[in-house]
Amino acid sequence: MNIAVTGSNGFVGSALVSWLKDRGHRVLRLVRSTGHSTGDCVAWDPGAGRIDAAGLEAVDAVVHLAGENIAARRWNTRQKERIRASRVQGTELLTKTLGALRLPPKVLVSASAIGFYGSRGDEELDERSASGQGFLAGVCRAWEAATQHAAEAGMRVVQLRFGIILSRNGGPLPKMLLPFLLGLGGRIGDGRQWMSWIALDDVLGGIDHAIRNDGLRGPVNAVAPTPVTNREFTATLGKVLRRPALLPLPRLVARLAFGEMANELLLASTRVVPRALHQSNYQYLYPELAGALRHLLGQAPVQVACQNQ
Repeated sequence: MNIAVTGSNGFVGSALVSWLKDRGHRVLRLVRSTGHSTGDCVAWDPGAGRIDAAGLEAVDAVVHLAGENIAARRWNTRQKERIRASRVQGTELLTKTLGALRLPPKVLVSASAIGFYGSRGDEELDERSASGQGFLAGVCRAWEAATQHAAEAGMRVVQLRFGIILSRNGGPLPKMLLPFLLGLGGRIGDGRQWMSWIALDDVLGGIDHAIRNDGLRGPVNAVAPTPVTNREFTATLGKVLRRPALLPLPRLVARLAFGEMANELLLASTRVVPRALHQSNYQYLYPELAGALRHLLGQAPVQVACQNQ
């Protein structure tokens, strides 16, 4: 297949490009450039509203991952607008361009996030659940709405609502390792907030599943089937690393250090289940947290007697 990928320099996008190429696909990377497309790179500049539409002709599928890193810096009014604009404007430009092609791709897999649901305590959430409150929920609503241009052009659109992506090479896990290895790790706040996570391997598998599965469309929760509380997460990470997880980060300290971002990323409780992936028979490589962490941290899996996993 010919598959175009935005955000190909990010830690998910770069892994996806390699993964797709290893499986024999031709990958076209949309890269920020004011020049012309060259080779397997298609020029675009979302901020300026420019894209080389001709470079996207004859593409079978598009995976749209581009967007400002939400945890790159402390939030203020300007940074929040950058986060929102990078998702909404880029998605609108891409989908309007795809819809105007002579032969639009059959499927668009567009990133979203479980921030759509907001912080909901112990409530179990699936794709039928309503959107929540807060900055990220608003961003996700607008982000997903911007894909409507592709749907109106007849493309099958899948909005993957990613949970916390666990990878050794990006995301939150590498930032957690040093304090835990030094014996300084622990829960955040009271640790009761739910964390809906997914291993990078299943992110890649889930994207492939979304491209190939004609029955999938609309919002799809890209999370493992076993969300955990922050207390459980930190205890499991400490166990895998053979380090204590006894030093909590108080809520007040988190808020002082990270501002508004702490409330929506570190202290928010979002208990999400992957109903759509389950119903479409996606087979997880790492459905349990301990196994995912052992894999990501290069440790051999623990042998168990029970066969009904």
